[in-house]
Amino acid sequence: MKLAQIASIVGARLENGSPETEISGVAGIEEAGPGQLTFVANPKYAAAAKITQASGVIVSEGFPALRTAMLRSKNPYLAFAEAIALFHPVPKRAAGIHPTAVVHISAKIGEGAHIGPYVVINRNVEIGHNAVLLAHVVIYRDVRIGHNFFAHAHSVVREGCRIGNNVLLQNGVVIGSDGFGFARDDRGQWYKIPQPQPVIIGDDVEIQSNTCIDRASVGETRIGRGTKIDNLVQVGHGTHIGEDSLLAAQVGLAGSTEIGDKVILTGQVGVVGHCKVGDGAIVTPQSGVAGDIPAAAIVSGAPAVEHKLWLKYSALLSRLPEIARAVRARKDHPGDDADKK
Repeated sequence: MKLAQIASIVGARLENGSPETEISGVAGIEEAGPGQLTFVANPKYAAAAKITQASGVIVSEGFPALRTAMLRSKNPYLAFAEAIALFHPVPKRAAGIHPTAVVHISAKIGEGAHIGPYVVINRNVEIGHNAVLLAHVVIYRDVRIGHNFFAHAHSVVREGCRIGNNVLLQNGVVIGSDGFGFARDDRGQWYKIPQPQPVIIGDDVEIQSNTCIDRASVGETRIGRGTKIDNLVQVGHGTHIGEDSLLAAQVGLAGSTEIGDKVILTGQVGVVGHCKVGDGAIVTPQSGVAGDIPAAAIVSGAPAVEHKLWLKYSALLSRLPEIARAVRARKDHPGDDADKK
């Protein structure tokens, strides 16, 4: 594919290079060679961009000029993602139902569906057009799924759940597992609270491997349109997540949590039940949220506090032994300061 063609498709402006240069693939800035396209979004790689062997580099509008052909973009990271898609398109799956699949007679499946080996689709299920269900996917009864659904091997959608259009489930995802709810009886033993309410997932959601989203005893668990959820995330029963939010690996949300729109929860963040995280907030890695977080806040630590305050805490940590010694010395010799005066 020619450089000019790629620039046109990703919405970039070609500078300092031949439009006819042939590009055969993409690679990282340090690995790319002749015939390949790379990108720079982080300024710390500026030095690497000057010596790259790539035939073209996607850069920001204000990036310093290079000897290599440049594709200037307002969003070089997004442009590079679109370039990767050009060379690695999603493979097309032939429509049809594998002979080992078990599909209930009452199930309604739209045109163009690919149903792989050992898939199980239970009664009263409805799935839209162009679905792809790979090996060992299980869809429980009364599930409703929109168009262009893609479920990788061993993902499960439990009874009564609702899934929108263009939803992608990676391997081992479980939608609608029982919420973790138990009441203690008079003997001190745990009585299981029924969890009959469904999970509702909006359009354009991606959920990655081995993530579990629990159903609720009352109300619903909801995932808003465009939200992306990473591997090994636990979404507790009755939780509501807004639109276009991002949950990184090993995030844990306790029951009845409310996450707003465009929230970013980075790796290993934990949120206590019934807490609210406002629109556009960012919670940094390994933070523990034990109270409500206002919109657009950036918080860190456990318990999470405003990020700048947490930086001050962190700066003091290494000095705590020294500070403790000074405090003890003053306590043991309270008159020293007075004598000095």
